[in-house]
Amino acid sequence: MAALAAVVALSLGLAGCQDAAASDATHSPSGMAAATSGQSTPTPTSTPARIPAPTTDAAAERAFAALETEHDARLGVVAIDTGSGVGVAHRADERFAFASAAKVFIAATVLDAAAPDDLDAVVPIGQGDVLSYAPVTGQHVGSGMTVRALLAAMVRSSDNTAANLLVARVGGPAAVQRWLRGIGDDVTRVDRVEPDLNEAVPGDERDTTTPAQFAADLRTVLLGGALDPDDRALLVDLMRGTTTGAGTIRAGVPEGWTVADKTGTGSYGVRNDVGIVTPPGRDPIVLVVMTGHDTADAEPDDALVAAATRTALRG
Repeated sequence: MAALAAVVALSLGLAGCQDAAASDATHSPSGMAAATSGQSTPTPTSTPARIPAPTTDAAAERAFAALETEHDARLGVVAIDTGSGVGVAHRADERFAFASAAKVFIAATVLDAAAPDDLDAVVPIGQGDVLSYAPVTGQHVGSGMTVRALLAAMVRSSDNTAANLLVARVGGPAAVQRWLRGIGDDVTRVDRVEPDLNEAVPGDERDTTTPAQFAADLRTVLLGGALDPDDRALLVDLMRGTTTGAGTIRAGVPEGWTVADKTGTGSYGVRNDVGIVTPPGRDPIVLVVMTGHDTADAEPDDALVAAATRTALRG
């Protein structure tokens, strides 16, 4: 909306400011040290501040609709300036497949459940664990990786084997969903692991959320009290090192802004990016951009995510 544009313009004026996307595609865990399918996940005690549904002005709405037409896609966007509370939204309450964007909340579940020494525990990796997209874990078959290293591989490189090993460690997809319910998210569905969660068939509500709900979750996890301060700082730092989103949100923000994001890619042209972007000297903006197409073989569209980012920040 226009007010968000004013906030962003002000931040640019005050500050004088001005990764080839890797596939998040595809995977299945085997037994792991300290993993138990019956393990209960601690329920976070913090309750998220509900984010009021932002209203987008007519000009921004036309711009988002034009992007959908130009890219033959469906687009969901929420941007919330956490300093002013001003925001913009498009299809905020419609369901989208989240793909690997949910790895933010897998990481949060793991961190919240971890005892002090757990991050240094070594998780075995067998050849049978390794999926087709395993740029980091594929190099550690036999030797294994620490939980801390798996978190880095999952968030920064979107390594799918790392994701499945960590999901198994906390008790499976249902445990991740329980954790989200514990922070007040009664919308997001976490049903499957990699690669099945990337099927993204239109109308299938498995492994979906809404942009509005993911924005609320991100604010609670990355800026609120859902995690201990050290765990929150670790997760934000991992997201700042994301290597799979050079063409998405990072391509749409002005030079000099910091970005902590997590991408997602799936069938039906799903290409998502979610996180927080911070103008110099200003409060963070929570940003969720989710996209999809009608055909299973549609290509993920980084340019659409970047353009939607620019439109959201302009308002």
